[in-house]
Amino acid sequence: MIEPAMDGAKQPYHFAESLSLGEAERHLEKCATVSHRLAVQAIRQMLDGVTARKYRVLGCAMLLASGRALPSLEKILASHALIHTAEGEFFRKVAREACKHFRIPVVGIRERELDERANTIFGKRALSVRQHISELGKIVGSPWTLDEKTAVLAALVVSKTNGASFTPLQ
Repeated sequence: MIEPAMDGAKQPYHFAESLSLGEAERHLEKCATVSHRLAVQAIRQMLDGVTARKYRVLGCAMLLASGRALPSLEKILASHALIHTAEGEFFRKVAREACKHFRIPVVGIRERELDERANTIFGKRALSVRQHISELGKIVGSPWTLDEKTAVLAALVVSKTNGASFTPLQ
């Protein structure tokens, strides 16, 4: 979702911090346009690969932050903490819009609520599911950090939410 050759694309709000308000708005709009195009291309490639293997995408799990609304751009650029929050929201929005382009349902899950949702969905099997996710690192290889494990758990929660059956690895 990032154009490596574009100045400020990796951290658009950090880059915009040193610009005038008008320049910052234009920069963020340009980054959003480019990132959306790249996200659509990446999802199209992923869908082509999935379809070629005779699978289908059921949805997208998106981990959400606290959910507080962001203030004005001027206030965001005046606060380093808000800049980080805004960048997270920026890229979530790009991913949501790219999924919408392909009619992929996006299920947002607050990160702090993921474990509770997994426990509700998997019940007594929740611990076993988490253990299997941890063991996937041996197959998938590095990196297999908490981020990857959390993403897999969120994806499984979404797949169960959307009616897919799930059998843990044996």
